[in-house]
This record gives sequence, structure tokens and C-alpha cells, in this order.
Amino acid sequence: MSNIHASNHPLIAHKISILRNKNIKPKQVRELMHEIGQLLAYEATADLPVKSAEPQQSPLSTYPVVQLAHRIGLVPILRSGLSFVNAVQELLPTARVLHLGIFREKLSLQPVEYYNKLPSEPNVDQVIVLEPMIATGGTATAAVSILKDWGITSTIKFITAVASRQGLDNLHKKHPDVEVFVGVIDEILDSNGYIVPGLGDAGDRLHDTPSA
Repeated sequence: MSNIHASNHPLIAHKISILRNKNIKPKQVRELMHEIGQLLAYEATADLPVKSAEPQQSPLSTYPVVQLAHRIGLVPILRSGLSFVNAVQELLPTARVLHLGIFREKLSLQPVEYYNKLPSEPNVDQVIVLEPMIATGGTATAAVSILKDWGITSTIKFITAVASRQGLDNLHKKHPDVEVFVGVIDEILDSNGYIVPGLGDAGDRLHDTPSA
């Protein structure tokens, strides 16, 4: 699928290998997520459109100025998506942050929306959805559907550290126009909807809240 961009960056591969380790502490999990998020954001923003602005003066001469042409929105899916926000904002300090809360119901594995902080009307031109994992693809698909219903009809991109092949396929079937920038694709999705080897529960590992 041409809209799925699996990174071949050695730093991303190295950092995800460390991140998978169940023995690292939450502080290191957060640091690695930040670093991976920023590296993926660099790749995801490579084709952002720019426009000309008023020329400015360097120490030696005037020079042409370019600036981003679109208003960018960052949409972290609570709660693990928050781990990417600061990383991407360091690259896009003027981006708006629009929060969505969606969780996967344990028995049905279906997405459930519990929080939506989108304004009544779109105030951005394109969005980048932030979610460290795409497992079944249900949450990712629901998030994109919400954004399209809200009125985002142009570019929607997705940044994720680890995704299952099945989850990406499911997202693509519903939203073939969405570009996904992923650190690594795992082939196995178990009967409980967990990616193998994956990362485990990203939110629990980030916030040191192991499931009962």
C-alpha cells in the first residue's frame, strides 16, 4: 500500500528494539517515545506545502522567506498518544492540539469514544493523528472517521511507532486516503488483539499503571 510508509531509519529501528524490552522503566519508555515520535514526525512532514512571505534581511543580504501554508492540527488519541505531542510540537510549535479519547473495549475489541475536544468548526487545514500503536485498527479507523465527520476533507496523516499488518489493512480498507508513518510493522495479532511482539500496553508502560 503506497500510503503506508514503514521507516527504514536505523535510529528508529534501534530505539524501538529498546522500547520493546519489558524491563525498561517508565521514564525510559517516555524518553524513547518522544525520540521515536520526533523522528517519525520529521518523515511525515517532509511534503508539507509552503508559501512565500515577505523577504527578510540576513547579515549579508535580503533573502526569500517561506512559511508553512497550512494550519496544522495534532490529534493525540488519549492516553498514549500524549507521548508524541511534545516531540511533534518541538518541530511544529504553532500546531494546534486537538484531543480525542477512544479506548478499545476488552471483550468486543470495538472502539469506544469517551472524550472529544474538537471545536464546533474545523480550525486547521490538515491533521496528524498521534498514536503509538495500531493493533486491530479499530481505534485508528474511528479517530479518522470522527475527523472526517468534523469536516477535515484534506490531508490526514497518522504517526505510530508499531503497527500490526492486520490493523493497517483494516485502516486502509475504511480510509485508503490516510497516510501512515510507522516505525515497524509486526505480522502477528493475537486472539486478544495484542500486537506480537509489539510493546505491550503502551499507556500502562508510559504511566506505570499495570493492568490488574
